[in-house]
Formats: sequence, C-alpha cells, structure tokens
Amino acid sequence: MAEKDETVQRFLDLVKSSKRGKFKIYIGMSAGVGKTYRMLQDAHALKRNDFDVKIGFVETHGRPETHQLLYGLESIPTRTIFYKGKEMQEMDVQAIINEHPDVVLVDELAHTNVPGSKNEKRWQDVVEILDVGINVISAVNIQHLESLNQHVVHITGIEVSERIPDSVLAMADEVVNIDLTADELIERLRRGKIYTKDKIQQALNNFFTTTNILQLRELALKEVASQVVRKVEKETNPVQGYKTQRIMACISANENTSKGIIRKVARLANYYNAKWYVLYIQTGRENSNRIPLDKQRHLIKSFKLATEMGAEIIRIQDDDIATAIAKQTIDRQITTLCIGKPQFSFFSLLFNTNVFKNLMKKISEKDVDIVILST
Repeated sequence: MAEKDETVQRFLDLVKSSKRGKFKIYIGMSAGVGKTYRMLQDAHALKRNDFDVKIGFVETHGRPETHQLLYGLESIPTRTIFYKGKEMQEMDVQAIINEHPDVVLVDELAHTNVPGSKNEKRWQDVVEILDVGINVISAVNIQHLESLNQHVVHITGIEVSERIPDSVLAMADEVVNIDLTADELIERLRRGKIYTKDKIQQALNNFFTTTNILQLRELALKEVASQVVRKVEKETNPVQGYKTQRIMACISANENTSKGIIRKVARLANYYNAKWYVLYIQTGRENSNRIPLDKQRHLIKSFKLATEMGAEIIRIQDDDIATAIAKQTIDRQITTLCIGKPQFSFFSLLFNTNVFKNLMKKISEKDVDIVILST
C-alpha cells in the first residue's frame, strides 16, 4: 500500500508543476494484468487528497474486483452516437472539458472511436483534454504501440489493428509498467479473473501461451526502461561532449518497405530520445504525372504514419540521389542515416556502386553512422 501511495504522491507533484495537464500511463503486456484496477486505485487515493477526480471512460470487462472500485467515483456521462442503426457509447470529450475536473480517467487508450465522434482515435481525445489543463491517467497494452506492430505479429501471429503512435507514449510524464509473471497471469486466466469461463480454454490455446506472454513481457519491460532513460536524459544536464542524436530514414514509394523502415527508425529514435526525419526523394520517373495512384496513396499513408510517430518529413525532387541524401545529412547534422536493403528500385539504385560510393565520399568527413535495415 505504501508503494501505491508513493506513486500517487509523485503524480500529485507532477500535477502541481505545470499548467498543461499531466499524463500518466499504465502499460502492461496483455489484458488482465491489472492496469484498470490500478487506475481506479489511483483515483480513490487522489480523491482522498481532495482532488476532483472523474471517470471519463473505464472498461471493467465485467471483472468483479475492478467493477467494485467504481463505487464512490463520479463518471462523466458518455455520448450516444447512432452508427449503422445501433446506439454506441463513446467518451464525451466536450463534457469532460466543460466539467474540467482536476484528473480524469481514460481507459483503452488505443481505442478507435465510432465514426461521427469528435476525433478518430481516443488518444487524440486525450491530447485535447491535456491541452486544456486537465490531468489524465490512462492505460494501454504494449502490443498497441505502433513501432512494435511487426514484433507483435511475429510473436503472436496476430496483427493488432488498434494502435497508438510512439509519440503518445513519449508525451507521458509518467509510464508505469504493471508486471506479472507468466505463471501468475495464466493462473488469473484459469480462475476466471480475465475472461468468462467459455473463453478461457480458447485464450490459453491461442494468445495466452507462456512463450507469448514472456516475449510480450520483455517488450513491456524494455519500453518502460527506455522511458526512464529518456526521462533521465531530459531532466538532467547532458554529459559534456555528448553529441545530440539526429536520425534520418530514407524511404521509397513502396508501402510495406517504407512502413517497416519507419517503425524501426521510430524505435531507434525513441531509444536515443533523438530528433528524427523521414526523407523521400522524388526522382524524375516518380513525378506526379508518372507515379501510379496507388504509389501516391502509399506515400501519403507513410508520411501520415511517420508524422504521428514524431518524425519530420523531408520531401524533395532530385535525380542525383547521393547528392540529395548527403546534402540533407549535412544540413540537418544527422548522426545516423538509415536505409533499406536493395530489394526495390529506389534502394537498388542507391546501392548502385557509383551512387553509393559518391554518397560515402560526400559524408565521409562527417561523423555519421550508416545503418542498413532489413525490409
């Protein structure tokens, strides 16, 4: 109990230090570890400290122990939206802003709102709430982090459709990992504390295997450790002589290749707490009159993904690829240049012996690392 009170006190200290709302995220390796339960415990502790705490949206999934913690807490009424002939309930962002509590609880951070809602995603609702000075406590599972999408597919065989950009997690003032061992989580599942009895065996056979849980647990622990490193670097004086990391990713018009590169570079940038860029060089044969419409759509999607994950987009026209990359590398003081393996036309052209040699020659005098990424 003392440890919980300490985490609440840290959040109280954060709340008092800024006009913009403070943001606390509980993160876990999967459903059932206790993120919502801890959020509600926080709410009661804050209420005991005379804070005006409201529930914006909490999903208990019918778990009795979690549901019990709703008592004594006031909820802001949800908004009814009619969609495809059905009544759907969504968090009412404007009602939260109008009531302006000290702290609001917003569960299921990766949730996609029903069409007709104010914002497409719940994390966008949270940003809007924070911007008006309301403090937010939220929760999300590690598999919903955008840059880990392919890792999660590899581990579980499931592609998670609802995801949050890494920049949302980086925005948090405090990230707390709710951790259980694989045996503890599986025991909770067997005892019916996560899903109803009719779903337990299916869950054990599919997602809730020991191997899956261990690997997802590792991802969650690593992510929170990285958050701590970034916080330390941000709040302490930089080491003398330390060079600020600036990373640039080169992408092509190929959607799958580009998204893979963007996610990997986002992870790298988050790890180093680095400013990062995505560079697209439009050659003469890729101008708007020649590039197919599907490729143009792929590019727009890639730019949107990169922007949401915190990158700055650089889009230039140049047939001299080596010179264009070198110029951007030098002008923006890039420390790490990331390019994909030569499986597609752009990268095949880049790895042409003369082009690559020319690039190396132009940046050889600069302290730049070149990373070749699998695509």
